[in-house]
Amino acid sequence: MGEAPALFVDLLSEYTNGFALKSKGSQTTTIVSDKTYLIGGTDNESTSTIEVQILDRSTGQLIVPKVLGTKPKQCKGHSAVLLNEDRILIVKGGSSPDDCTWLLEVDTKFVRQQRESLETEVVAWSKGIRGEAEKPIVISGPSGVGKGTLIAKLMKEFPSMFGFSVSHTTRAPREKEKDGVHYHFTDRSVMEKAIKDGKFLEFAAVHGNLYGTSIEAVEVVADEGKRCILDIDVQGARSVRASTLEAIFIFICPPSFDELEKRLRERGTETEEQIQKRLRNAKAELEQGQSGGIFDHILVNDDLEACYESLKKLLGLEGIVRTTPKSSNAVSELVDLPAVHSVLKIDQKILINCRPAEVEKASKQLFVLDVSALKGGAPGRTRGLNLYAVNTFANGIDGKKQL
Repeated sequence: MGEAPALFVDLLSEYTNGFALKSKGSQTTTIVSDKTYLIGGTDNESTSTIEVQILDRSTGQLIVPKVLGTKPKQCKGHSAVLLNEDRILIVKGGSSPDDCTWLLEVDTKFVRQQRESLETEVVAWSKGIRGEAEKPIVISGPSGVGKGTLIAKLMKEFPSMFGFSVSHTTRAPREKEKDGVHYHFTDRSVMEKAIKDGKFLEFAAVHGNLYGTSIEAVEVVADEGKRCILDIDVQGARSVRASTLEAIFIFICPPSFDELEKRLRERGTETEEQIQKRLRNAKAELEQGQSGGIFDHILVNDDLEACYESLKKLLGLEGIVRTTPKSSNAVSELVDLPAVHSVLKIDQKILINCRPAEVEKASKQLFVLDVSALKGGAPGRTRGLNLYAVNTFANGIDGKKQL
């Protein structure tokens, strides 16, 4: 639990009688440099999502940009606030607590990269999430090093703390494989478009099929209140490192190359040709993994139990007992945001006034949204939002509480 800063609460009392909202019907306008972003308000009744247009004020041209990320659904009304000249905060009316805040990125690093790559005007949506998620864990290492065993031990001891992302593939499902459980089975054209739109952290072509890890698959694990583990090869780890995802990168290596070969042969599951191929790949991975620039930590798996204890210590799990995950999207005391609301930005805090406009002396619903600690962004989630409820009545502020 926490409280809104005292100075900010003092400011609240000056603004509880109403806010100005720049809008025309269901459309809001936000000026960023020489561009005006027109959000919502389309004449197309069949449109189920909030649409975006850009007015270039230097040329008078109206532009329909390439829109990346998951688009928010239409709502009964929304307001828009510019944050830091690179993204616009959208507060949706008539929406549930886990769907009321969205960010439209207009000049973030991701948008600039996509604008250059696609050679067209680009914006990107990102869903705003209250609270933070722990950094995902990327674990890599050559075949036979024991990383799968280490991950299995971690999942067994802390089943409610960790989760795997479900990878995508263009290959057909095998017998007993379930879509969304073993893989997200998808058409090649769909996956290629998603890759082009920057929605994948890493991908590779294997035997004519595409395999990859989407940003959404990692975010879903975090939405469940769990920490995502990615078991991927060094090349995949390199791609994730170059992405916008903030993660902890761990490389597991054997005590020696001879020991690695011994472990591979003791499996007794592969032909000599397969062993030689794995050894060639392992040599390349060891050189890349230990060369620096990709991994934050290197663990030597000489003794399995000792290596596992080192892994737990590295992740801060010593003395931790099993816990039940708490979803970062859990519905709190915040009820559905009314369609009639307005906003005001003061520094890095947003005041949301939910008092019904037609009732002059009705009790008000005031919320303070702190956006000073935002992390992540398109094409995934934007996390770090903090929401404070401030109960007010006709005669002033009654109390405050963090949701």
